[in-house]
Amino acid sequence: MQVVATAGHVDHGKSTLVEALTGMAPDRLEEERRRGLSIQLGYCWTSMPGIGDVAFVDVPGHERFIATTLAGVGPVPAVMFVVAADDPWMPQAAEHLAALDALEVADGVLVVTRSDLADPAPALARARQEIARTTLRDVPAVTVSGRTGAGLDELRTRLVEVLGALPPQDPRAPVRLWVDRRFHIRGAGTVVTGTLPAGTVTVGDVLALHGRDDVRVRVRGVECLGSAVGSASGVARVALDLGGRAPEEVTRGRVLVTPAAFEPADLVDVRVRGEGRVPDRPLLHAGAASVGVHARPLGERMVRLTLDQPLPLRIGDRAILRDPGSRAMWGVQVLDPAPPPLTRRGAARLRAKELADADGSAVSEVDRRGLVPRSLLDRVGASGELPEGAVEAAGWVLSRERAEDLRDALERLVRTASTPARPGVPVAQAAHELGLPDERLVAALVAPPLRLSGGRVHDQREVDLPPELGAPLAALRADLAAQPFAAPDADRLAALGLTPRDLAVLARAGQLLRVADTVVLLPGADDRALEVLRDLPQPFPVAAAREALGSTRRVVLPLLAHLDRTGRTRRLPDDRRTVRG
Repeated sequence: MQVVATAGHVDHGKSTLVEALTGMAPDRLEEERRRGLSIQLGYCWTSMPGIGDVAFVDVPGHERFIATTLAGVGPVPAVMFVVAADDPWMPQAAEHLAALDALEVADGVLVVTRSDLADPAPALARARQEIARTTLRDVPAVTVSGRTGAGLDELRTRLVEVLGALPPQDPRAPVRLWVDRRFHIRGAGTVVTGTLPAGTVTVGDVLALHGRDDVRVRVRGVECLGSAVGSASGVARVALDLGGRAPEEVTRGRVLVTPAAFEPADLVDVRVRGEGRVPDRPLLHAGAASVGVHARPLGERMVRLTLDQPLPLRIGDRAILRDPGSRAMWGVQVLDPAPPPLTRRGAARLRAKELADADGSAVSEVDRRGLVPRSLLDRVGASGELPEGAVEAAGWVLSRERAEDLRDALERLVRTASTPARPGVPVAQAAHELGLPDERLVAALVAPPLRLSGGRVHDQREVDLPPELGAPLAALRADLAAQPFAAPDADRLAALGLTPRDLAVLARAGQLLRVADTVVLLPGADDRALEVLRDLPQPFPVAAAREALGSTRRVVLPLLAHLDRTGRTRRLPDDRRTVRG
């Protein structure tokens, strides 16, 4: 499906034109028919060759309903901009054009209606002059008469050309439905309608009310263009049956989303298009929503917006700032829906400089943030692959520059904190000292000359091995390669000529993992054991661990005690364990 919005001055024939194209009347309210103008958003649809279904969103042309107009055009990718041949250029046409330019809508058709009532040439020339300064400057133009049908075939042809060139939307994207109407149908329940820009909504889906994660709705039915369907993918006009107990909070202007897929953006950094200074308290129109904001200039046409109500905004989204007093408008492009706080003197100016090269890619976001949750990159819409050299672990991403700085800091920490009596640094201590949110990031940072052994980070240069230990160590490694948890017993160690002192030297050098005086395994055996234990039903007894690891109590008990000490398992009062995290 494709969706097209109308725009233009009141009583310039928008609804008549849509009715002529579709055979359906978009003005559905009794008051609209009585007054002869659109008050609410109207919807009609038809089929066009090579395109399929095309839905039209017919918006009000009266100045008092500009908020409703913006709700209609906000989520829609293409427009029919309508002017009348028998009227001069009108104020509301200029306001609608300013809104479309602010949203950077560049696809559509300029339509001069009522060509049977006056020569359309002057109106077409004036409209061309006006749109030449906007993003609609290159759209094709058609003159028509909704009453006689003249020019309608050419209009359909131009619409097919424009709609056929629009890029396809991702049906796998998370759902973000901007609700523009809510009503009740007897026997069905609450129904909401809106334009679905991308993604797929399916009967049975559970959606969240954005900003209120505790408010969930189940989709009982999906309707597209008057017919019940199992699912619908954007771009599409959809009506969702939410049943008889839909929360009252789900109203026009709210947004239904895939749970946890969008950042609750109440602080947003944007780039502004337009003339003049943005007022302190404008309105932000995004999708079908309208919220009050406080605008703080950052510099270089960058502004930080504090929203009265969070919205599911993503990098690259287009929206409108509007001053209700002067009716002035500015286009905004979202640069960061999860920005850092500005706490230092001069921070606003530095922030504007940071944002100057922001392009919305994952590379840009990771490099600028340094350390960022991977889930946040997805929620804010950072696109593409991670930057080369980035480190990803435990749900976090480190930029290459930040990772290199942290590796240097980790090496300095090991050199200063390690002692002969307690060689190396515990992973938990390293994470704390480096300010890392997860200990697993430390393991991802370890690289020569550092090594990880027994839950501690060591410097490989700490101990030079005596040459006489080389052959026994090789034999021991061969034993453990086949059975990683079958630690050699005292007889085998004696046969290899390894004393407790030798075992201590090898453990300090990181060549062995020593979980008890005479119980040694290969380095990393504790991590390998943890992965095995993680698959057991939690919590698990010692016997289950012994069976899963294929070992004995002599080995498993000190190994579990080692995992307890290093914070990877937790021992319960009944002697069972559970894997942390």
